[in-house]
Amino acid sequence: MAIREILQIPHPVLRQKARKVRALNDDVLRLAYDMVDTMRDANGVGLAANQVGELWRVIVIQLPDEEEARIYVNPEIIIREGERRVEEGCLSIAGYKGIVTRSVWIRFRAMDHTSNVVKLKAEDVLSQALEHEVDHLNGILYTDHMEAHEKLVKVEPEGENAEDSEDGEDNHNGHSDGTPHMSHNSESGLWLPEEDSRNTPATTKLK
Repeated sequence: MAIREILQIPHPVLRQKARKVRALNDDVLRLAYDMVDTMRDANGVGLAANQVGELWRVIVIQLPDEEEARIYVNPEIIIREGERRVEEGCLSIAGYKGIVTRSVWIRFRAMDHTSNVVKLKAEDVLSQALEHEVDHLNGILYTDHMEAHEKLVKVEPEGENAEDSEDGEDNHNGHSDGTPHMSHNSESGLWLPEEDSRNTPATTKLK
């Protein structure tokens, strides 16, 4: 498979709605496997086809504790329940994070790479990732869910701005203007640390 370029805002394709996949053929599977490799190379949790310039309803997900990627074709969120505030980032808005409202849990349906229909109830990071990626397929970015766009915070590389305070203790309270630092290491967000331990090759193969 291949690693593809991840489009960055304000690329217009990120704002377009993806088309439904009519047939799960080799071209669609090759796209999906390329997306898996691209997501892993970028240390991401999920990726939508729009982000690599393809307007098909295909997403891939791989949670930090999972060894294999999930490939979902024509994904749908059937039910959303509850609200929670979570920290979120995006590979197409590299280097930034924000706080958005996501569901507590969702019911989800899609087709996998073997043409089987998948139905599941998801919560926590999985539901957040699924909502995030399905949004992409509809031309929606996580920043659209933010209450105030000025709250988008730049992710500081670890070690930067970690100056000692006057009393000799590290200052972990953020920038001088009161804006908190955002670390790569986030348990709730979709931005994974650069030292992500998942280094396995794509496990799915074209038949």
